[in-house]
Amino acid sequence: MNKVHVRTGDTVVVLSGKDKGKKGKVLQVSPKERKVIIEGLNIATKHVKPRNAQQQGGIVEAEAAMYADKVQIICPKCGKPTRIGHKILEDGTKVRVCKNSGCGEEF
Repeated sequence: MNKVHVRTGDTVVVLSGKDKGKKGKVLQVSPKERKVIIEGLNIATKHVKPRNAQQQGGIVEAEAAMYADKVQIICPKCGKPTRIGHKILEDGTKVRVCKNSGCGEEF
């Protein structure tokens, strides 16, 4: 079973690599590969060949996947990078919880 601590739409900060310290929104999560794609970060260039006469070729820039272990979620309440805990509510639903001291925000 491949679980990833981030979900699509989360705001995250990059912990290591060329984009260290930058923040972005998660566009896509691939739990099988344990990778995420973050909006505007980890930009890779790709050479594209035109497929027909109307299409234009050239160099295209796009976000590349990075390992989910390299990112940390930013708490929506305190605005700090945080580890995630889980809490089961009385009605049986499972929510994520900020582990920063004094915060404890559920999201």
